[in-house]
Amino acid sequence: MYSKEVTVQNHVGLHARPATFFIQKANEFKASIWVEREDRRVNAKSLLGVLSLGIVGGTDIRILAGGMDEENAVEELVKLVNSGFAEA
Repeated sequence: MYSKEVTVQNHVGLHARPATFFIQKANEFKASIWVEREDRRVNAKSLLGVLSLGIVGGTDIRILAGGMDEENAVEELVKLVNSGFAEA
């Protein structure tokens, strides 16, 4: 299993639009991927799961993956979060 911690950069966090981008990116990989916030872990390929974490700007999250492309999956999702989802 591979994981990294990242701080959500955009002001509004993972609301519907950026969460959709996040899930679409997660679904490009075969690995099982999860997102953790504090003590809760959800499937990163589930829109309702990701939205249920209530992630706002400035929140630290951990992205974890297990499977053959786990490292690439985590690195690409961290890159997406760091980009701020192209929101001002």
